[in-house]
Amino acid sequence: MADPRLDPRSLAPLFRPASVAVIGASSDPTKLGSIPLAHMKASGFKGPLYPINPKAATIQDLPAYASVRAVPGPVDLAIIAVPEPQVLPALRDCAAKGVRAVVLFTSGFAEVSAAGRRAQEEIKALACDTGMRLLGPNCMGLVNFENGLVATFHLAFGPGLAPAGRMGLITQSGAFGGVAYQVAQDRALGYSLILTTGNEGDVDVADGVAYLAEDPGTAVIMIYLEGCGDGAKLAAALALARARRKPVVCLKVGRTEAGIAAIASHTAALAGTDAIFDALFRQHGVHRAVTMEEFFDIGYAAAQARALPKNERLGIITVSGGVGVLMADTAAAHGLDVAPAPPALQDGIRAMVPFAATRNPIDVTGQVVSDMGILDRALEMAAADGAYPSLACFIGSIGRSPVNAPRFMAVFARLGKRYPGTLFSVAAFHTPEFRAALTAAGCLLFNEPTFAVRAVAALARFRRAFDTAPGAAPDLPPAVALPPGPLDEVASLAVLQRAGIPVIAHRLVRSAAEAEDAASALGLPVALKIVSPDIAHKTDIGGVALNLATSEAVRRAFDAVTARVRNARPEARLSGCLVAPMAPAGVETILGARWDPVFGPVVMLGLGGIFVEAMQDLTFRLAPFDEAEARRMIGELRALPVLRGMRGRPPADLAALAAALAALSRFAAAQGSALESLDINPFLVLPEGQGALALDAVVISA
Repeated sequence: MADPRLDPRSLAPLFRPASVAVIGASSDPTKLGSIPLAHMKASGFKGPLYPINPKAATIQDLPAYASVRAVPGPVDLAIIAVPEPQVLPALRDCAAKGVRAVVLFTSGFAEVSAAGRRAQEEIKALACDTGMRLLGPNCMGLVNFENGLVATFHLAFGPGLAPAGRMGLITQSGAFGGVAYQVAQDRALGYSLILTTGNEGDVDVADGVAYLAEDPGTAVIMIYLEGCGDGAKLAAALALARARRKPVVCLKVGRTEAGIAAIASHTAALAGTDAIFDALFRQHGVHRAVTMEEFFDIGYAAAQARALPKNERLGIITVSGGVGVLMADTAAAHGLDVAPAPPALQDGIRAMVPFAATRNPIDVTGQVVSDMGILDRALEMAAADGAYPSLACFIGSIGRSPVNAPRFMAVFARLGKRYPGTLFSVAAFHTPEFRAALTAAGCLLFNEPTFAVRAVAALARFRRAFDTAPGAAPDLPPAVALPPGPLDEVASLAVLQRAGIPVIAHRLVRSAAEAEDAASALGLPVALKIVSPDIAHKTDIGGVALNLATSEAVRRAFDAVTARVRNARPEARLSGCLVAPMAPAGVETILGARWDPVFGPVVMLGLGGIFVEAMQDLTFRLAPFDEAEARRMIGELRALPVLRGMRGRPPADLAALAAALAALSRFAAAQGSALESLDINPFLVLPEGQGALALDAVVISA
């Protein structure tokens, strides 16, 4: 989905400047302004560097200038490292000079106070009005490993840079950027670019994602995310990355109330509801990591793999039966298909080791201790068979053996060359030399067997997301003018009908006689419910009567229900009662929509009825979406087996459920912020081919 706020080309002066000025530059190594200058001199940045300081003629052996305006040549990028009162004048100088991008280290803005927020808005407006892209304030800058741009004061990036790699990192935490760099060095990984966004006065995570999506040197985009102020922009950036087939791995913190409070205490980020972040990531094929180890594992795998697995079939080869079972369990938990090995492959393995387990996992047993050729040949046979696009191998301590490690370095080099379309994910205790050899061969290497399997599953999910092209943005219906506040059930059902969502036949009645007539027209037995915009949970106060099988029962129920409700809620506005036929058998679900201040319209699906809060079997999507996305949404429910039919019950009409979800998403998107929330509970899904019906609904307008 195109978003005019995403303009990767405008970020070129930030990431690839021809020249850099450092405002607040110093020769004192303890000063903030000295560090990026020293970093770039050591890293070999090719463009001119201009120290800016009115109190010095030279800084770090470079000519210094009193102001950026005094620089004789053009300046693409200015790094500002001065106290907060000097920031606005420095930015004005940059604007007058025609500087195209600014990195602002200085803190004391939106992260500290209301006055700081106002000051941040002022500098943001200045940058916007003059066309400068602004990174920060309160950020640690960025590093481009390809051109030696080290526009950061983090000491981890000096006195020289590690070689460039294929992982691009965007982080809202500056310190995390330094940690990530050190972790990468320890694990022999490489980055193309590291971007820290700080307060996101202008350039934010979405901008970074869009830039990396178009960057040919970046194979995988990694995000450390605390919150988001503009969900639609982030969604558009993730959609661009998906369209460019760039895997995205995100470590989103703030899952709990304690975590969200910690975010708010130290950054200016806005923390959206965590379930909606999950929905955003699923919708755009993002892998959400839970731990730092998983974050770096999946990022490494996506950058290292020469191709994504073409399907979910996984072959497991191991020297330990127990570890093989563990790997198979992990594969199943992650949605991989541990299909039995083809008969010819099993026969070949048994010919070498008659007592081997050959089904899958293939366990060549400890027999390899006396004949390492068994493992070599088993790997070759499994790759040659071609049944598995991915092979996960546990080879124990072979990677540390002075005798056997060199042999298997050669084995995997041969396999990688002969079978470039097969993904080899190897678990082994190993030396740096063994890792380097397998990396050169295009293999993945992990210490933990389950991590090797987890990586394959993540890559398979990326491929599935890339191959599932998102549908075109659906046309939206005209917005409906809604009265303010909550609507009663009858008015809510009328809104659903206009939105194209099927509802149960019903009538509004205001007397026992009208109730009797309605029941006769609709057909007994019927249900009778109080109608009031002030009462959301009717059952709790006796506002519902079910299975009314006679006209007399309907008359008595009208009087009894009305009396109970007046007694329980004397202040409530009563419109009468709703009479409807008793619903046929089906599966109760809940559909909902609400306006989220960060992400806009969001649609919910879950197992319905009175236990929805307890069961919490819910999934979300950002609206609008098509019926194919609605189907994927349905597939995420734990209650899916119930919908598919179990214990002799017929399968539910999933097509009707998907159609209703898509219609609800279009309605919610068309209403925008005018719709505060909408709940349909229950939404009854009838047996396959019979449709679905909204039985009750509450619409609340803003």
